[in-house]
Amino acid sequence: MRILVIGSGGREHTICWSLKKSDKVKELFCAPGNAGISQIAECVPIPVSQFDELTRFAKEASIDLVFVGPDDPLAEGIVDAFEAAGIPAFGPNKAAAEIEGSKIFMKNLLKKYNIPTAKYETFTDYEAASAYLREQSTPIVIKADGLAAGKGVTVAYSMEEAEKALREVMVDKVFGEAGNQIVIEEFLEGQEMSILAFVDGETVKPMVPAQDHKPIFDGDKGPNTGGMGTYTPLPHIDPAIIEESITNIILPTAKAMVSEGRPFRGVLFAGLMITKDGPKTIEFNARMGDPETQVVLPRLKTDLVDIVLAAMNGRLGDLDIEWSDEAAVCVVAASEGYPASYPKGRVITGIAEAEAQGALVFHAGTALKDGQFVTNGGRVLGIVGRGRDIAEARARAYEAVSVISFEGMQNRTDIAAKALR
Repeated sequence: MRILVIGSGGREHTICWSLKKSDKVKELFCAPGNAGISQIAECVPIPVSQFDELTRFAKEASIDLVFVGPDDPLAEGIVDAFEAAGIPAFGPNKAAAEIEGSKIFMKNLLKKYNIPTAKYETFTDYEAASAYLREQSTPIVIKADGLAAGKGVTVAYSMEEAEKALREVMVDKVFGEAGNQIVIEEFLEGQEMSILAFVDGETVKPMVPAQDHKPIFDGDKGPNTGGMGTYTPLPHIDPAIIEESITNIILPTAKAMVSEGRPFRGVLFAGLMITKDGPKTIEFNARMGDPETQVVLPRLKTDLVDIVLAAMNGRLGDLDIEWSDEAAVCVVAASEGYPASYPKGRVITGIAEAEAQGALVFHAGTALKDGQFVTNGGRVLGIVGRGRDIAEARARAYEAVSVISFEGMQNRTDIAAKALR
């Protein structure tokens, strides 16, 4: 098979790495890709937003299958565009991708079908939202309705912080049109958990659960990012809670989407909070998570191509998906200044040494310049250690982090520490 992966981040590097292991893959392409992806696939310099150019390339290159990585093109209908051109694409169509593209759609869907989530109200008018906000207590959560590169959510611990976030989203338009509508939501306390699942209509095949670390600094301090590190499995979370999350949240959501005439096919990602009242939904994403993918796919034993083809042909229910028992820990190395503005073009050293130690190094924001890897994004690398348990995987991840460097590199030092306490 000739497969095209859409995207340019650490998630897409991991997807390419996983697909490359399949003996069914004869040629692998990635648009636009990055410096790390270029080592294992042919990178095609077409932006993810250029649907016409992408479908033209796919036809000319006789692509058999497209695997879409990022959220924006899914929300904008890239799967519909490929299918209209007669090219099979793995991912939800535009109607189904709205579960991520609009937080209001997602919250209303959960309310309609009695799927556990936080209490909320939605607003299109800033003055009405501000008046409602002043009647609430903190902490409270402010969410831009649309996509905002994982940064459209503020957990405000003071009213001053909440009002500032509301003003930035609705008045200053820091997230553009994504902030035309907002959700004001109750703050949920507990452990966060991510469960990704392969979905084909009402058939759901959960992946191994993972836990992300969103804030930039140790101890979950500082502004939210796209994710600073992940780990799997979750030894400190009761397996019954994981099962409850699948039974009470993910399965009913897949069925609800079918009932709404928007059957979901692709990867459905549930962001969950384990509260004193049981698991509740924080968010749904319509694609693989980043950096969750970097720890989940290394544990996948079943051929990823087989899973994708089964989902696309309505045979997902017939497939037994196997996972390894090993643990995996991913530490993100980010640019100085991230998640705000950051420099580019800084030379990265130590990647080969880290890989020689047995680490997986997935490139997120990198480029090649004069034969050297250089920084080209906020999150630069996802460095993954594997082991018999979290302690061993974590130690190996941080050993690998210690040999990688670039000017201004920052990373959290407490990834997966919760699992060891």
